[in-house]
Amino acid sequence: MENRKVSCRPIIAYRPIRPSDLAVVEKLHSDLFPIRYEFEFFLNVVNGCDIVSWGAVDRSRPNSQSDELIGFVTARIVSARESEIEDLLSFESSRTDQKLVYILTLGVVDSYRNLGIGNSLIHEVIKYGSSIPTCRAVYLHVISYNKPAIYLYKKMTFQCLRRLINFYFINGQHYDSYLFVYYVNGGRSPCSPLELATLFVSYAKSGIKCVAAKLWRNEERKISKWPKCKESGCLLPTVQNKRIVTAEGSRCQFV
Repeated sequence: MENRKVSCRPIIAYRPIRPSDLAVVEKLHSDLFPIRYEFEFFLNVVNGCDIVSWGAVDRSRPNSQSDELIGFVTARIVSARESEIEDLLSFESSRTDQKLVYILTLGVVDSYRNLGIGNSLIHEVIKYGSSIPTCRAVYLHVISYNKPAIYLYKKMTFQCLRRLINFYFINGQHYDSYLFVYYVNGGRSPCSPLELATLFVSYAKSGIKCVAAKLWRNEERKISKWPKCKESGCLLPTVQNKRIVTAEGSRCQFV
């Protein structure tokens, strides 16, 4: 695919990726990513085999090019219980049908960047996930040096929940990854902002009671120096520490 100059007023449209897009999809992935994908992956993308995908096209280009992909996003539906972010979700333990949408790849041709195309493609995925009643979140990994992508996901209110050390291994070198999550259909973190605030207030009250009790004992004993409070100042129960500890995840597609 040639890197053609974008018209002053491109007319961007979005559609599902089709079998006729096979060669272009393969070429775009080769041009945009440092990771080489197996041919079977591209076959699954264009044929919709366990993968959903959307493409962006510029209708203002000449007829022979008006339906050629200039951007794409691919994603897969996974079981929440079998995913690496199960511990980052709050859902009924009795429900076994909870799903997630995992974004595999996202890319836009260089000459079409900064036009909001990536944003629109991600919205297609979010809209799709939201249309599935049992879907609780859309999530993805992004390599640590991809600053534009990190900025985009934060702007779209994805939550960055983990940094995974040495997640990617590319050309003989390790790179870290960030895990981003966008909750849908009532999905949320096991410890929501409201719960965090409640815990904070609870521990603050406990701390005040602790100090008051010791002051009262000190007064009774006429001790001039206050003893140190033995209670922990931790805001979260110890069992939840594992939710913020950096950990490696399973290897996945590059975003």
